[in-house]
Amino acid sequence: MSLKRLLIVLATFAVSSAFILAQAPAAPAAAPAPAPNYTLTPYGPPISLEVAKKVAVAARAEAARNHWLMTVAVVSPSGDLIYYEHTDNSQWGSAKVAIDKARSAALFKRPTKVYQDQLAQGGPNTRILQIEGVTAVEGGVPLISDGKIIGAIGVSGDTSSNDGQCANAAAQTVK
Repeated sequence: MSLKRLLIVLATFAVSSAFILAQAPAAPAAAPAPAPNYTLTPYGPPISLEVAKKVAVAARAEAARNHWLMTVAVVSPSGDLIYYEHTDNSQWGSAKVAIDKARSAALFKRPTKVYQDQLAQGGPNTRILQIEGVTAVEGGVPLISDGKIIGAIGVSGDTSSNDGQCANAAAQTVK
């Protein structure tokens, strides 16, 4: 076989190999971890004022790192306000929203983002709008200690995803 013919065969093999490899299916992505089923989580004793303050500090620290003005509310499992902070110059409308997010997360045992996502899907999920006390905006998260819901945090003042980032960072401080 001539050198020219050998080079043509090798080039053809290389091109077809690259084409075959490009057509190979990608390895399946790892399945995401299942979301916790908050509805099965029992309620525990109400969060103490001391722990509520620490949770609020964590939320405000996350907000400060990102230069966000936030209002933070921490409630008991029954939705009663335990602790509240309003950052200077944060919008006043966030006061009620933060409390509503915290109450919704505590009373319905799930992050308010669950309702936000369901509502975004439309259709039968719009019935959420008829449930008194549900706040379908991200930023409310149950606080779990020793496997029990001891309260919830609600954060408001920026976009709902930023509010959620602060609430989730704070919820991670509870043990």
